[in-house]
Amino acid sequence: MFYNKDVDTTNLANFHLLTSQTEFELEESHDTPPECYSPKPKMREAPAIFWAKRSGGGRTPLLKTLLTSACEKNCLYCPFRAGRDFRRATLQPVEMAQIFSQMTTAGLVQGLFLSSGMVGGGIRTQDKILDTAEILRTKYQYAGYVHLKLMPGAEKDQILRALQLATRVSVNLEAPNQERLKDLAPRKNFHEELWQVLQWANELRQSLQNAHQNVQIPSLVTQLVVGAANETDVEILQTSADLFTRLKLSRIYYSRFSPIPDTPLENLPPADPLRPLRLYQASFLIRDYGFKTDDFFFTSSGNLPLDQDPKTLWAQAHLLHSPIELNKADFSLLVRIPGIGPKTARRILQFRRNSKIKSESELRHLGIPVNRVSPYILLNGKKIPGQPSFW
Repeated sequence: MFYNKDVDTTNLANFHLLTSQTEFELEESHDTPPECYSPKPKMREAPAIFWAKRSGGGRTPLLKTLLTSACEKNCLYCPFRAGRDFRRATLQPVEMAQIFSQMTTAGLVQGLFLSSGMVGGGIRTQDKILDTAEILRTKYQYAGYVHLKLMPGAEKDQILRALQLATRVSVNLEAPNQERLKDLAPRKNFHEELWQVLQWANELRQSLQNAHQNVQIPSLVTQLVVGAANETDVEILQTSADLFTRLKLSRIYYSRFSPIPDTPLENLPPADPLRPLRLYQASFLIRDYGFKTDDFFFTSSGNLPLDQDPKTLWAQAHLLHSPIELNKADFSLLVRIPGIGPKTARRILQFRRNSKIKSESELRHLGIPVNRVSPYILLNGKKIPGQPSFW
């Protein structure tokens, strides 16, 4: 077993119950869109281990858990909402820290994602989360990855302490604005309890960065529920653009709504799984490629088309009849070509410092998918031979 005999059996039972209940938690991952994997054989006895893909490649096993599944909030989609009849469990910070430390010692996990239901208000619950991280960092000398949730209504000093203890912090906005939030979480205030916490976190991150320029500052992320409150992709992406530009978020997670039995939204249909995928694609275009919300095509319902990715739709409308000269385009134009991302665009610019790109073989050498880019580019004023017939 991963735990030592000095772990109280009641605490262990509560831990297993809490971690089993995280299957209902909204999705989240380490660096990339949420994706879970089957555990390796030695990890099958340990609940709630999921493999988070890292942006640089590879995967990291994280423990995803709650301090308590009790909650005083009545979010209409949430399995932990107040009044829902199911067995709840709670661990104290020292108990959670002890069990997690033993899991790391056993080599089962390499990081912690710690959330909680809210009991006694956001400030009291935040203290419990901070106490857990404090014990891990001091008593157990744990120096690895820790993602801490910031509770609605958390105080500024608590946010600062979370930034000092964590690798990543997050606040779940859940909806793109107050109007949509009231249809999801009637007891939460979008601006005072959620947006304000994100704003404080951003301000404090900047202060820490200025004071410790050679120290990596914790990343800041949020999450939106997709498909539960009649929100449109236009609303979601307008809020997403604001979060990236004003609050400097590293990531925005889009969690597909799936109805939970015995909740007020149990009879709503689940969101189409392609919808969050298109939102992720559009989100990255805003964050990394210079796209604006107005650059995207939306259906009459205000949502992104599901049958094609947003970058290709933009290129088909703007580049099919006005292709980009690859040897003259600047970075901002290069990244708008389907098949060319920021890394490839930088390779092109580096290559062009010494020579023009003259052939299809040089394109391949630069890692450019020729068939994908060919409808949208020119090489020295000419189309690439063998382009699709619609040229």
